[in-house]
Amino acid sequence: MSRMVGTVSRGVRAPIIRQGDNLAEIVTNCVLDAAADDGFAVRDRDIVAMTEAIVARAQGNYASVADIAEDVRTKLGGETIGVIFPILSRNRFAICLRGIAMGARKVVLMLSYPSDEVGNHLVSLDALDEKGVDPYKDVLSLEKYRELFGYEKHPFTGVDYVEYYESLIREAGAEVEIIFANDPRAVLDYTKNVINCDIHTRARTKRLLKAAGAQRVFGLDEILTAPVNGSGYNEKYGLLGTNKSTEDQVKLFPRDCQDLVEDIQKRILDATGKHVEVMVYGDGAFKDPVGKIWELADPVVSPAYTAGLEGTPNELKLKYLADNDYAELSGDALKEAIKSRIQEKDGSLVGNMVSEGTTPRRLTDLIGSLCDLTSGSGDKGTPIVYIQGYFDNYTTE
Repeated sequence: MSRMVGTVSRGVRAPIIRQGDNLAEIVTNCVLDAAADDGFAVRDRDIVAMTEAIVARAQGNYASVADIAEDVRTKLGGETIGVIFPILSRNRFAICLRGIAMGARKVVLMLSYPSDEVGNHLVSLDALDEKGVDPYKDVLSLEKYRELFGYEKHPFTGVDYVEYYESLIREAGAEVEIIFANDPRAVLDYTKNVINCDIHTRARTKRLLKAAGAQRVFGLDEILTAPVNGSGYNEKYGLLGTNKSTEDQVKLFPRDCQDLVEDIQKRILDATGKHVEVMVYGDGAFKDPVGKIWELADPVVSPAYTAGLEGTPNELKLKYLADNDYAELSGDALKEAIKSRIQEKDGSLVGNMVSEGTTPRRLTDLIGSLCDLTSGSGDKGTPIVYIQGYFDNYTTE
């Protein structure tokens, strides 16, 4: 008989990770202890995932606002700097903004509207319509924004991010001017030296700015790509994916994770004889239907994973088969026909109607989203996620 249980995602508790900890050993031991404690067996193609936060903590990948300021000053000259398209986040960006402002005489802060890149709204689309504002072409000064929309607070945090970011810049010792626009080139009327802080559109933004005559353009992914005064860094993503650690320090996105996931894979193979897949995950890639927030503030869902997690799902749509190819069957006959069809599938199903409606996303993005939802971001204490049955299908015994 086929197994009655499909995919199971378990949060696995772990000790508080500190710099220098042997994370490969800790993760392996936590998984093996969880299996013994909860009575499950490690199986081939199970998945072990760990949040990027514990990887960065073990690496000691931290930097101070002073380190950020020095790198910004060195790269952009320390005078008037345009800071464009930041996300609205106390955890993700506010402390980075402090460091940037400390490295400049004046900051021209350009916010996208009606929302930031990940869906945090300054104003609603209905409000834009009511006031006759065209977000595709209109550039608003702070005064005009206040005249039209007043003092809007984020519905979840209760923060007026415009006022909050303005005060952060002033407190860091820089002058500030705030504008609202969605064309990155609008900032060039104020300064030719720009930090673009967008995450997933950063390459296009840099291209447009450089073509329009910007002198110095650095993405947030190009700040702290190397150590400053012995700080942490990320050569690939810079400050993208950072989180607030203390009032004066950020934790950067982890670096050099590939050896770690392969080490854990080998340790579990040596301990159990089973070949599991291993990945590091950050934010999931999903959107909240009420708050309209797209979760993915990290540059990628998974910065490192073992080879078996490469690719996309290659699945048949059972509903399609039942309603079309085998509409005349029911009961055991339908079950056996569908099982046979699954066993016969060969090669990629891309473009095949029988796979219509299956999720066309990378495995690491799907699994990372499952992990993010399982572990949460608060006090669950389960920074490791153990997933079984993800690669099972209707025929698996």
